[in-house]
Amino acid sequence: MSDFLTHECGIALLRLKKPLQYYIDKYGTAFYGLNKMYLLMEKQHNRGQDGAGLANIKLDVSPGKRYISRMRSLDGKPIQDVFSNIMGRFSELDSDQLSNADFLQENFAFTGELSLGHLRYGTYGKNDIENLHPFLRQNNWRTRNLVVAGNFNMTNVDELFNVLIEIGQHPKQKSDTVTVLEKIGHYLDVENQNRFDALKAEGLDNRTISERIADTLDLGSVLKSSASDFDGGYVMCGLLGHGDAFVLRDPNGIRPAYWYEDDEIVVAASERPVIQTAFNLTADKVREVDPGHALIIRRNGDASMEKIIEPGERTACSFERIYFSRGNDIDIYKERKALGEKVVPKILEAIEHDLDNTVSSFIPNTAEVCYYGMIKGLETYLNRSKIERIKGLGANPSAEDIESILIERPRIEKVAIKDAKLRTFITNDSSRDDLVAHVYDVAYGSIRRGKDNLVVIDDSIVRGTTLKKSILKILDRLGPKLIVVASSAPQIRYPDCYGIDMARMNDFIAFRAAVSLLKERGLEHILQETYEKCKTELKKPLAEIMNPVTAIYDPFTADEISDKISELLTPEGMGADVKIIFQTIEGLHEACPNHTGDWYFTGNYPTPGGRRVVNKAFVYYMEGRTERAY
Repeated sequence: MSDFLTHECGIALLRLKKPLQYYIDKYGTAFYGLNKMYLLMEKQHNRGQDGAGLANIKLDVSPGKRYISRMRSLDGKPIQDVFSNIMGRFSELDSDQLSNADFLQENFAFTGELSLGHLRYGTYGKNDIENLHPFLRQNNWRTRNLVVAGNFNMTNVDELFNVLIEIGQHPKQKSDTVTVLEKIGHYLDVENQNRFDALKAEGLDNRTISERIADTLDLGSVLKSSASDFDGGYVMCGLLGHGDAFVLRDPNGIRPAYWYEDDEIVVAASERPVIQTAFNLTADKVREVDPGHALIIRRNGDASMEKIIEPGERTACSFERIYFSRGNDIDIYKERKALGEKVVPKILEAIEHDLDNTVSSFIPNTAEVCYYGMIKGLETYLNRSKIERIKGLGANPSAEDIESILIERPRIEKVAIKDAKLRTFITNDSSRDDLVAHVYDVAYGSIRRGKDNLVVIDDSIVRGTTLKKSILKILDRLGPKLIVVASSAPQIRYPDCYGIDMARMNDFIAFRAAVSLLKERGLEHILQETYEKCKTELKKPLAEIMNPVTAIYDPFTADEISDKISELLTPEGMGADVKIIFQTIEGLHEACPNHTGDWYFTGNYPTPGGRRVVNKAFVYYMEGRTERAY
């Protein structure tokens, strides 16, 4: 993606089902769990580079001994910083000490059986240490201790905050993370108290009651009570002080979560390939956490899937497939190739089917897999053309005529190279823009000046700022007669409120293009009418809110908006003509059939909270307000 976005966070949870000594004896290290956690987190560093955190719980620790540990970092390389700080504590131990599980667990933190890691992208709120997951809710009762980390954005934080007030709490902060922590914590307290009262009535002493609660606590019931009014996209992970753990997924499956279990471990993460890599597994061994369900891991190591909320329509985030997740997942790799292939008809139309005078490439590097699919699509088209042309040669064509057709290939070049060492450290806008224009360099001579078209594919286009200020000017240095920028994603028209940093209407080049068309064609009244409708919608109960903002786009075809985007993003002084084209909604769903979440493209939000956000975002735009709508 040429436009930088912050987005979903990453999670990793690991339960060692055997005693620590087992892993020392079998794998020759006391750090089997820590090593796996490092790998799980490092292989998901794409999901969060603003900070990292790790929590660890020891089971069966004597009273008076610390059993919950946490380390968080805002360092420039936060994962490495967390683990180097943890591992530094063991640096002076000898081999006998490092081979003695009892000694390590008695004297050192992060030697427990249960770990929860988190990677943060700060989409909202200050990026300071207090905003880093995992969050702790501590208590002297082990079964009331709660550690929470997740990949989520809640759209109804105000309502959830008010629920806390109604039950008598005095929240210290209004944020979705704190609100979620305290809501789960409240019902965890209720479950503990109910269990305590029932067991006390049986005449048991308090120490026995504590152990019985740890064995019988109904974590599923806690989550059902806590999550009954959650609205958003989420994967929430939690550890309880006595050793229970959970991974809870939203009922529409918006945010991703995968897990695996064998006789040694239970593991969960945001992406499937990281589990495959860490434990050398094939894709079929790793399962999804079902939407609306929780993976619940009991203190004895038993793992099960329990329905917490009635699942709704599956609307898993398509942006995970387009861009955010790592492309080494077997299905994502195929889907990204399919996205590139599906945009080929638009490309051929833009270049008037002139492949002889067209060079194809990609920018940025994350679009490389889509590029392979695009080339496959161009080759398929060219092969069909070859067949028809060979047929047209008649019954006895010459070998030379056949060869002249067969040797035709799509022309492919790597025309742009990103200079990773060039940093735009100057803050003055004009000077900074000049540096931005040189972040990429070009392969001079790869284009025939004034004769060739240049097609480059991008993952998606959100704001278009980098295209206008940098990429198009850079590509123009090569002297093509036409530059076609193909987006493997459809036009982004609406805010996301479930994890991606796309919150303001005016950020979207597709929205700005539609507004420009409305003004050009004397349809500005639609803006005011939509504004009034949005204000009306915001007065309705949450469950009844609709999305009237679609009216902004209704008067125009997708091609008309694409043409206006091309006009708005073409820099002054360009020698080449510019065409910007987009994937169709149909192409998206054909390429990613199991990830139909497309609200940022279509306005079809899967939850009422999402529809409220788009109404607020449009009202804020009309009122000139720049704050986020959630």
